[in-house]
This record gives sequence, structure tokens and C-alpha cells, in this order.
Amino acid sequence: MTTLPPVPAGLADAIRRTLPRGRLAMSRPAGCPSLPLYLFDPGVLEGPLSHDEAQAVVAEPAYWSFCWASGQVLAQWILDHPEVVEGRRVLDFGSGSGIVAVAAARAGAAEVIACDLDEDALAAAQANAALNGVHITPCNDWHRRPASLDLITAADVLYDKDNRPFLQAFRQAAGEVLLADSRVRDLEEPGYRVTGTASATTWPDLNEFEEFNQVRLYRAGG
Repeated sequence: MTTLPPVPAGLADAIRRTLPRGRLAMSRPAGCPSLPLYLFDPGVLEGPLSHDEAQAVVAEPAYWSFCWASGQVLAQWILDHPEVVEGRRVLDFGSGSGIVAVAAARAGAAEVIACDLDEDALAAAQANAALNGVHITPCNDWHRRPASLDLITAADVLYDKDNRPFLQAFRQAAGEVLLADSRVRDLEEPGYRVTGTASATTWPDLNEFEEFNQVRLYRAGG
């Protein structure tokens, strides 16, 4: 019988800060099943959230404990096209659970930087990298990113309109950008072109509107 690795103590504590009865478990997102991740365990929610629990989730959402649709699609695309990252220095912006960063490392990138403002997300990304036998470098400030980047990846970062200016900043910071998004139907951003579409659902499934399951892949440069 295979023994599953325990959830790192720091991550277990982090999810309980958001949801006291929260729990993480290793699972494989349906949209990228070859990459196991430590994610929220929906089995712990046997009843409705109390008022205090709901307020805690809204006040400090643990985005990193879910694997969003666009991240799964972009990670799988990278695994299917390893030549795009092989031997290159990659920065994954808004890394969250780290699935895209992990995929880039698995596909042969020379270095992968996971960039996220949330220290818990960076801890999750590093734990998920270790779970998959790869290494990533954490970065908690875009403005302090390493120089000489070859490729920037970003998935589901446009839910916040304030992130829109980053799209041109990405083009200036690296020779190529790979973007996946399910929230903006028509990007219409100079320099970006649609390269494909795919369907996926957030893992664990949040029963979102079907339109948010349609992911568009964009590429700039390259």
C-alpha cells in the first residue's frame, strides 16, 4: 500500500487560519492529472458555514488552496509543449498553488520563479514543487523579480482589473508571455494573440458558472 506524504504543518496551519475546520489533502486536478497538489479537502465541509466561518473566508480567501481552471489548462499545455520552457528562465506571476510553476519545472525549465504576494501561496507552491520532485524559487514582490527572464506565465490573474497593466509590463520584462484566462471574454490587448481554448473546472469544484470553465490561451512574443 502506498503511503501518502503528510501535508506540511505550515500549510495545515495556514488553511485553518482561514477556515478553522479546514483541511488539505493531496489530490490530482482533473485538468492536469499528472501533477499531485496539496489542495482544500471539501470532505471537511459536512454542513453549512457558520457566519464567522463565512466572514473569515471572505476576509482572507486562501486562493492557493484551490487549483483554478486556467492554471490547470496552462500547466497541461506546458507539459504537452515542453520545448516552450526547456532550458529557459521562467517567472510564474500570481502563482497560487504553483501548478503552472511546477509544470514548467517538470518540463525542463532552467529556473522557475513563483511570484505571489501571499506568503502562504509561496509556501504552498514550494510544497507542491517538492511533492512533484522539482525546485522553484519564491518571489514575493514583482518589483524585486530576477532580471533576464525568458518567459512569463500567468493564469487567472485578470479577475482583478487592477492587474490589467501588468500585461504590458510582462512584455517588457521577458521575450515571451503565456497567459491563460477564463474571466475576460475578449482580451483585446496589444501584442497578445489567442492560441487555443480548453475547458476545465476549478479543483475542488466550486460549481462556478459554466462560462468560467472556458479557458482561453494567449501568447505574446516568441
